[in-house]
Amino acid sequence: MEEKERIRLVLKRLAGHYPGAKTGLKYDNPYQLFVATVLSAQTTDEQVNKITVDLFKAVPSIYDLSRIKPAELEHFVKRCGLYRHKSRYLVEAARVIVDQYGGRIPDERAELINLPGVGRKTANIIISSAYGKPAIAVDTHVFRVSKRLGLADSGNVEVVEKQLEQVIPVNEWSDTHHRLIAHGRSLCQSRRPQCGSCFLEDLCVYARERRGN
Repeated sequence: MEEKERIRLVLKRLAGHYPGAKTGLKYDNPYQLFVATVLSAQTTDEQVNKITVDLFKAVPSIYDLSRIKPAELEHFVKRCGLYRHKSRYLVEAARVIVDQYGGRIPDERAELINLPGVGRKTANIIISSAYGKPAIAVDTHVFRVSKRLGLADSGNVEVVEKQLEQVIPVNEWSDTHHRLIAHGRSLCQSRRPQCGSCFLEDLCVYARERRGN
């Protein structure tokens, strides 16, 4: 089977198996997604959702966030990993957003990654999920699963992102990002991948290597 056809089938099966895959973070607007995404680094979506229930009631807008002190924000996010750093980043970023963007969360990657605490992955999630722009956010699941499936082969996150952009149609970037995450959580876990019950086993580079052929 030609490589292009193999990849086409991988993407088709992912789409069929995870048709409704989307972010696990709960949000109602770009501001909430921005906060939740920053908090999600080294913290599960489930834990972030528990934190933001109270946080968004107390700090309902980017303007409120820009006026709060980091130490005050820590009270709401202390159940989150690296909460002191994240509190400082969020407040500093909020002040920049209010001062430079009139309170609107930027929808361009170049602008987002210049904000405190915002990396390329976070920026891609925001422009994709909040604004509907094509983007592939390479988190730990996307990084692992895409390499196992042979969609990418680099040890560098940014290179993996570029490799995925080359083999995945632009209009499928965002959806495939969520499907790869769903697959990484359900079957292709880090320590115990369930290759024997995986619907992609016959197309998977990693599974073939495990079989020794």
